[in-house]
Amino acid sequence: MTVSRRALAVLAALVWSIGGVVLAIKGSSLLVEAETLIPGRVWPWLGAALGLLSGGLQARYAFRANCHKNLDRIAALEHPRIWQFYRPGFFVALAVMIITGVTLSRLAHGNYGFLIGVGSVELNVAVALLGSIHVYWQRKAFRSGGSHPSTGSG
Repeated sequence: MTVSRRALAVLAALVWSIGGVVLAIKGSSLLVEAETLIPGRVWPWLGAALGLLSGGLQARYAFRANCHKNLDRIAALEHPRIWQFYRPGFFVALAVMIITGVTLSRLAHGNYGFLIGVGSVELNVAVALLGSIHVYWQRKAFRSGGSHPSTGSG
């Protein structure tokens, strides 16, 4: 059973966005927990700032290119199938990242430095994901016939 390329682009953007929102919530809550654990220190704020800054850089220089490549790949599919909104390796990597993130978050509870580190990393990835999602809009991926490779990848 084939689906439209538009449906694949919507699914890809949805997964990308949901991941960003979930990580933003998780990362923020870990940094808040660190602040609650030892109030008044600057470290949770520095962790947040580092996560936001590095995430913005990743969005600009890495994740945007990944979105373009995925949309180009989707546009080139001859008979798109529902599971093809990402490559199979992406799903494996996603599962590993989720398991790792959940494990690290659980291990971080009650550990001030670990809370800041994991919270900062999660904010970093959240900003990178959410900061690159506009590629789907730029490429008009949600319109019929959108997501053409000719719209560039820079």
